[in-house]
Amino acid sequence: MARQVDDTAMTATGESFPLTRLSVLAALRSQDGAERARALDILFGAYWRPVYKYIRLKFSQSPHDAQDLTQGFFAELLERELLSRFDPSRSRLRTYLRLCADSFALNEIKATSRRKRGGEFVHVALDFSAAEEELRTQAIDPASIASPQSLEDFFEKEWIRSLFSAAVEELRGVSEAREKQKAFKLFEAYDLTDEENISYADLAARFSLPLSEVNNQLAWARREFRRIALERLRALCDSQDEFVREAKALFGVSTQ
Repeated sequence: MARQVDDTAMTATGESFPLTRLSVLAALRSQDGAERARALDILFGAYWRPVYKYIRLKFSQSPHDAQDLTQGFFAELLERELLSRFDPSRSRLRTYLRLCADSFALNEIKATSRRKRGGEFVHVALDFSAAEEELRTQAIDPASIASPQSLEDFFEKEWIRSLFSAAVEELRGVSEAREKQKAFKLFEAYDLTDEENISYADLAARFSLPLSEVNNQLAWARREFRRIALERLRALCDSQDEFVREAKALFGVSTQ
């Protein structure tokens, strides 16, 4: 996000999210096919961009090859049931997925082959062109790309960016469903803008609203953003302790 959201602020569908209180990992073990599909959408939505960009940079792959590797990685994640091997006591889920992506990409590149995949893999339409545009506009020091620590930090930041971007899109849907489009536009203009000096008074004049209304609308949008983002984060955590740690790291406040 362009502007730091305050600690009262902080989920792309416009519906209640998630469908249950299950984490993604728990939902993937569900006997309910719809529950599993929903979990896959959440997992892919949170991680495909970080994985794609990470593979592009670390392995110097062309956009086409990186797309193929990204789709293939998530297929293998399901085919080999790699998530069942995840141990939350040893690492965070995103660290585990990054290491799995490392291993998969390296093996695929060495083998220079692409297998046909099927099974339970749910094809998700991934907007690779948008990810490429993001890479082009991001300030990345070419000299740091070869650094493992730099790439790990990049993956972490991309995961956070992906989480917040999905939360913004869901907030857009919620705002439309509740006829709160003006609140979203204010949130977009103030919290998502690159304008550093914009004020509430500026927004009041731009949208022809009383200053008190700007304050109230922004407060609602920020509360909803926080709620949605935390619900998405909770779904991606395997335990309450992990969720509390991650929420504190991301938002700087306790959720308890």
